[in-house]
Amino acid sequence: MATAGRGDAKLNCGEYDGSDFECLSGGEDGGGVEAANKAKPKITVRETPYTRLCETKKILTVNGQYPGPTIHVHKGETIVVDVYNMGNYNITLHWHGVKQPRFPWSDGPEYITQCPIQPGSNFSQKVIFSTEEGTLWWHAHSDWSRATVHGAIIVYPKHGTGYPFPLPFEEVLIQLGEWWKKDVMEVITEALATGGDPNISDAFTINGQPGDLYPCSKPGTFKLNVVQGATYLLRIINAAMSDILFLSVANHSLTIVGTGASYTKPSTTNYITISPGQTIDALLLADQQPDRYYIAARAYASSVNVSFDNTTTTAVVQYYGQYYPLQPPSLPYLPSYNDTFAYFNFSRSLRSLASESHPIDVPLNVTTKLISTVSVNTIPCADNSCDGPNGTRLSASMNNISFVTPSIDILQAYYSNISGVFGDQFPHLPPFIFNFTADYQPLILVVPNRGTEVLVLDYESTVELVLQGTSLVAGIEHPMHLHGYSFYVVGSGFGNYDTDKDPLTYNLVDPPLQDTIAVPKNGWTTIRFRANNPGVWFMHCHFERHASWGMEMVLIVKNGRDSNTTLLPPPPDMPHC
Repeated sequence: MATAGRGDAKLNCGEYDGSDFECLSGGEDGGGVEAANKAKPKITVRETPYTRLCETKKILTVNGQYPGPTIHVHKGETIVVDVYNMGNYNITLHWHGVKQPRFPWSDGPEYITQCPIQPGSNFSQKVIFSTEEGTLWWHAHSDWSRATVHGAIIVYPKHGTGYPFPLPFEEVLIQLGEWWKKDVMEVITEALATGGDPNISDAFTINGQPGDLYPCSKPGTFKLNVVQGATYLLRIINAAMSDILFLSVANHSLTIVGTGASYTKPSTTNYITISPGQTIDALLLADQQPDRYYIAARAYASSVNVSFDNTTTTAVVQYYGQYYPLQPPSLPYLPSYNDTFAYFNFSRSLRSLASESHPIDVPLNVTTKLISTVSVNTIPCADNSCDGPNGTRLSASMNNISFVTPSIDILQAYYSNISGVFGDQFPHLPPFIFNFTADYQPLILVVPNRGTEVLVLDYESTVELVLQGTSLVAGIEHPMHLHGYSFYVVGSGFGNYDTDKDPLTYNLVDPPLQDTIAVPKNGWTTIRFRANNPGVWFMHCHFERHASWGMEMVLIVKNGRDSNTTLLPPPPDMPHC
């Protein structure tokens, strides 16, 4: 299989030098402990000086790289990653979209499944791949450190099998991110202290580079060199902190073939919409006259009351050959910043491949029906002294509960029967029924409750969860990510979810299988999944500021009846609180 750039490196795990790495074990069922222990790349989190936008600052990196190294595996394999924290902050690492069957101990969210890796400490994280196939990513899951601590995961098909589309000439990573001139940890610390909205970023990036349109950035602009007539597989990741992005390639179309490490029916488009946390696999046919063409990305921002980074990041598709290049390259069509229908229509167009070789299993008989609001809220401050609306403190919630992070991790408390760490009364329905998407809302609805409540599910229950957006404080999209599972996105729409009419519109034939989905502004999304992965699993908004404000909840899936459906024991080197 063709790969691009540093991803071509094949390195022995014991000799890891900081490049992208591929550490493979043999078994299709995860390889077991013996196989996993054969694959132990060492990665180090540390501060490294980087220069962007004419200024130099130290950022937290993995092995000195921004973005970090790429992990290469094949479907069903297991690796063990030795993580050393040589930075100045506590750190955790999450393997986004990897289900980690029966082993949440390495999943990574701070104080949910583990205590953080403290400076000077290390943790060996076993990463168990199962049904995933395609593009995923890894990132820090503590405070705002994921702004610079992230990288790609490429899950190739099992040995002896191939893609359900023609083999591309080359594969190319397109990692979208955000850059602040200020230290990002200072950005969120200041926002939480004042209660206001964090400062917006100063630039978006493609593969760590802002691109030609920003000062001091043209020399580092990422360039994709292409052969006329060849097809390239773009593995696109949105690692931005707070923005859904539109992306397009000038004069070229993209054929979508996968999302969230699951194949889709091929669909051709002249732009994509990608939320923070999401991945998209797209084929680019280099079918234009030899020249230079911009890849460009900018924010989709629907809320009139929320500031956003309105800049545009670029990379360049550069054809081989002799020609007089256009100066500057042509910019692509991108939908307007607030084009809600462009955002929504792209998301609704995705369909699972649902073929004989890549079947799907949409739960049809639902045993557990849940509805949860996802809301931005405010909390009163003494003397109206905070920087949120009308002197309040900004907050966020699910079903009117703003999540409070405990002092020890919930997984440890659950496994060891430690009381007092969490409650088990997360509501199955919104505690208040009102016109969720009305233009004006009573102030009494704005203030949430604060708590650490989990939702307990029986093993093998079939779950339908309706995520209902609200217009409280600011109606806006919410990219919701569920750890430990992929789910089928069976329906979505605008306004208040109608329990009688909206299920009639569900796609139960070939809905996309994803791990992150954006709930539309003042709308709803329905997901379904089978609760067959026992353990403690996090669900949260992937707008990092919303997660910081409490738009989070925890699922506990009970054990099954035999040893193969039971939570595995913790590794011996779990970090201590």
